[in-house]
Amino acid sequence: MKAVQFHEVGGPEVLQYGEVEQPTPGTGEVLVRVTASAYSAADNGMRAGFLPIPIELPHIPGYDVSGVVDTLGDGVTDLAVGDAVIGFLPMERDGGAAEYVVAPADALVPAPTSIPLADAAALPSVALTAWQALVDSGRLEAGQRLLIVGAGGVVGKYAIQLAKRLGVHVIATASPRSADAVRAAGADQVIDHTETDVLQAVDGQVDVLLNLAPLEPERFESFVAAVRDGGAVVSTTAFIATPGDESRGVRAETVFVLRNRERLAELVALVDAGELTVEVTRRVPLTELRAVHAEGAAGRIAGKVIVLV
Repeated sequence: MKAVQFHEVGGPEVLQYGEVEQPTPGTGEVLVRVTASAYSAADNGMRAGFLPIPIELPHIPGYDVSGVVDTLGDGVTDLAVGDAVIGFLPMERDGGAAEYVVAPADALVPAPTSIPLADAAALPSVALTAWQALVDSGRLEAGQRLLIVGAGGVVGKYAIQLAKRLGVHVIATASPRSADAVRAAGADQVIDHTETDVLQAVDGQVDVLLNLAPLEPERFESFVAAVRDGGAVVSTTAFIATPGDESRGVRAETVFVLRNRERLAELVALVDAGELTVEVTRRVPLTELRAVHAEGAAGRIAGKVIVLV
């Protein structure tokens, strides 16, 4: 089968497109004929060698995937050959930047039927990140107030949509480039962080602060003042310590996305109900994945890129 893989960590040039052996599913696994995978910054980090995920080399990237079940391994009874599925695959194993991928059956759920199967590859890990940050870590509830710092990215827009569905008042920071998209996602107040002092612009304290931006530690710590006593600071930027305030009972939680089949199925249901919009900014062929990694390494990727097989 055709695939993109790397035999050593390094720059985008280590990615190689070519023929590799087609895998075989084991017990509890299925072989998926890939329709699309999705590029992620974590893929870039694993390829470059600075994200501490214990991958084996050679490694095929692309842990978000959509496709069709091709072959069932022993013991798989809740999926059938021909099922359209999506999944967030174990990051340490080979991913979906290939014609076929072996996936644990419990990583897959039926794909949304309201959007193209290829586009559905853009959903799993980013939407799960938003859900886990808000609900599991932030413990956000109806009637509360949320401040999202760096809401212009893909996770931020999912977080806004999910928070509004929970009945939460959403304040979001964004640059002028992404302000309209953040507002369209449902934010009640959008703060231009390039021109405005965020703390001064927030009218009253919030229950949860969700940080999605690579802030300087001192600036991040200053934002804790915006959180009420007993609230929470949640961050997805694992390379920066998440600040809290024990004296006021403000919790600090760092989120690293976890596989959750039940939650992913709920997110798919929200997509099909028209309550969650899946963002796809660009679609590229598998042969151009190296160029996408080069853009990502240079910090030039905006939105969500899916990789078509």
